[in-house]
Amino acid sequence: MTDSSKRILALFYCRNIPESSETDRQAIETAHGEQIRLFPLPCSGRLEPMHLLRALEEVADAAYLITCPEGACRYFEGNRRAKMRVERTREILAAIGLAPERAGIVMGSKEAPRTLAQHAAEIFDKISQMGPSPALKRPANGTFACEKRRDWL
Repeated sequence: MTDSSKRILALFYCRNIPESSETDRQAIETAHGEQIRLFPLPCSGRLEPMHLLRALEEVADAAYLITCPEGACRYFEGNRRAKMRVERTREILAAIGLAPERAGIVMGSKEAPRTLAQHAAEIFDKISQMGPSPALKRPANGTFACEKRRDWL
């Protein structure tokens, strides 16, 4: 059963950030349980506003993206595109009356690289200050409809 006092985070991330292997992803999911949904991307530039909005609609109180450091994208401008798309998502959230802080982006740093687990912990601290998402309908039985389908993304 889902505890309504705990926030659920959908976390999209570029596979080029440090310690973001499949093993690391599984360790984070084990540590946080149902409170985190991790979505590795080959490049953060592949993320569209629809992905963040759908996550907020169906499963998460907040949806964030972690990118590689600015200027370090192996596809040259993927993280810059991602930044613009997250900003567009935040504008959409504000236009429909939701807190734009429910979507965000964290860009890695070349000088002080952080691991996926460190980024996830920082974002969890940030979203724990928020109330539950009014857009997310929490089921009475604790199981989201998308958990049954597993095809929401």
